[in-house]
Amino acid sequence: MKRIAVLLSGRGSNFEAIAESVRAGRIPDAELTIVVSNRESAGGIEKARQRGIEAVVIPSKGKQREEYDREVVALLKEKKIDLVCLAGFMRLLSPYFVQEFRHRILNIHPALLPSFPGLEAQKQALEWGVKFSGCTVHLVDEHLDAGPIICQAVVPVEDGDTEETLAARILREEHRIYAEAINIVLSGRYRIEGRRVLRTD
Repeated sequence: MKRIAVLLSGRGSNFEAIAESVRAGRIPDAELTIVVSNRESAGGIEKARQRGIEAVVIPSKGKQREEYDREVVALLKEKKIDLVCLAGFMRLLSPYFVQEFRHRILNIHPALLPSFPGLEAQKQALEWGVKFSGCTVHLVDEHLDAGPIICQAVVPVEDGDTEETLAARILREEHRIYAEAINIVLSGRYRIEGRRVLRTD
């Protein structure tokens, strides 16, 4: 049984989708072991507790990045976590964290990376006038939204779209491909060549 941890800072929409996929067997042979947030006010913490999942707040305010990450990594190792999933976790991980869980940290981003990294991806897409946007699940490295890409989904941009309408359509795809990417990584049936993640099954 593989053990998954979710790190979040906000409402936890992708956390809920992962939890539901585990419960429904769409992510087989896995359990969502713990949810960790750097913010006491994160809605995802209460949602986790309602589901009976251990939820811990480790406040980040006033702490250096690596100092904070060492606290989180210690907890994750204590829980024997196999895979770390970032779900709206609003902190850049330190090289220490990445090294301790090399190729075992996933993040989801609401754009087709490498386009529109960082914050306000939907706003960036609309301002550039692109005809397609979407979402990306990637392995996390030491750089922002830059690790090797596992899954992507394309979402057409409609003429009348606002940031909110585009974000809502992208979110549906996020929920679908995050589970797909988790299954790929937990299965071990992939290899990395340069930046490319290649399936081996």
